[in-house]
Amino acid sequence: MARFHSPLADFRNAALAFSLCAALTPALAQTPAGNPNQALATVNGENVTAKDLAQAQEDVGSTLPHQMNDAARRKALLDYLVDLKLVTQKAVADKMDQTPDFAEKMAYYREKLLMEGYLGKIAKDSVTDAAIKATYDEAAKAQKPEEEIHALHILVPTEKEAEDVEKRVKAGEDFGKLADLLSKDPGSKGGDLGWFTKDRMVPEFAAVAFALNPGQVSQPVKTQFGWHVIKVLEKRTKPFPPLDQVRDQLDRFIAQRAQSQAIMKLREGAKITRADEPAGDAAKPDATKK
Repeated sequence: MARFHSPLADFRNAALAFSLCAALTPALAQTPAGNPNQALATVNGENVTAKDLAQAQEDVGSTLPHQMNDAARRKALLDYLVDLKLVTQKAVADKMDQTPDFAEKMAYYREKLLMEGYLGKIAKDSVTDAAIKATYDEAAKAQKPEEEIHALHILVPTEKEAEDVEKRVKAGEDFGKLADLLSKDPGSKGGDLGWFTKDRMVPEFAAVAFALNPGQVSQPVKTQFGWHVIKVLEKRTKPFPPLDQVRDQLDRFIAQRAQSQAIMKLREGAKITRADEPAGDAAKPDATKK
């Protein structure tokens, strides 16, 4: 029945979708403690180092089963690196690194790695405490006052059953106990829907619920789900979520915004021609498009 709406959905909608690299390095991708050049294995005289293990974790670690413990994960990555060395050595012996196709792919991946490194640095440098606070304050200030209510409901299949529920509640029976006994909504203990804004409920339900005062019980209300009896407990102006609750969303938004701005600035200073567009159209982004 409810339609979820994140308090910071506007952040994600406003950010340009240009997240081509991780904004922050995952913790497991860090070089293990100790000497990063420590040899963990040798393959035909070539070392596999702790730094190699960290690179493998960053590259393929996310493909490993989440339930693996640290020791099993480390072993799997080391096995992968040993196989990587073996296959690479054979490919070099077969002179596969001297083909035109290999050179073209190397040129492509060189550019890709450089782009990821540059954008990663932009993202990391942009996520400062000052930027987070400023963005949070701006979003909090922009939030329009919106009423939300804390309500209970009992959902039953027929109007007659809803009328009986209304009579029992208004005769003094405990609403929450009746909800646990009679309600067909399995998702709310004691009929408790928590706090919600009007847009999160179907229109028929919301219209009645928001017209009630705290403590009032509704007459039966029909929706696509059945018949409801509603009790409003409290009303308030919707509060803005605390910073620590939305910190991760702020981090991503700020990082993606900084990356997008960096790319747009580079485009503005570049001469770009594209075969799929008329000459001049792709030289600079259209300033009229937001």
